[in-house]
Amino acid sequence: VFGFFGGGVVRNSGSFEGFNQRAQWNNDPEVKMDRLRGALELSKEDSESVSKIAVHAHRPHIELSFYEDFALRGIRVDRVEPGLVVCSFKVPPRLTDKSGYLAPGAIANLVDEIGASVIHKEGVAMSVSVNMSISYLSTAKVNDELEVTSKLLGKKGFISGTVVSVKNKATGEAIAEGRHTLFSKPASKI
Repeated sequence: VFGFFGGGVVRNSGSFEGFNQRAQWNNDPEVKMDRLRGALELSKEDSESVSKIAVHAHRPHIELSFYEDFALRGIRVDRVEPGLVVCSFKVPPRLTDKSGYLAPGAIANLVDEIGASVIHKEGVAMSVSVNMSISYLSTAKVNDELEVTSKLLGKKGFISGTVVSVKNKATGEAIAEGRHTLFSKPASKI
């Protein structure tokens, strides 16, 4: 009597034929490196696309940095209150994955930046992220209008906690929710 179980053939004796070969193949360092190289390899089209990106020297406080221009451009601040920041963001093609959905890294960036903005004070150094936890609940497509809301959960000493929700403005569907813990450097006494 034969049957299939986990890709190996099971015989009456209960032994797996092919299982040891597969285990060896999965643990072979050369095979792992070849698979990794294949996964990281860019297509000619992707490589040419990246090569066309022009990155100029940044002039702080005069123009946007590459990061600000690429990752943050398009965020609109709709409302600011103590402990609350509400923003709108239309998903641009530059921040989507190959399937046309807003990339998880772009969502994490929104949680990081807008989560930090709710505790930022003008003239004080930016806070440093200590921990971020993000639940990815749904997806957003190019041109979807998102509402990103950051609320201060609390502050104890130099540590602040925020919660950031990312929702589709048209449908109200939750795209992601993140919790963000930040450390704020104390003001110098000098």
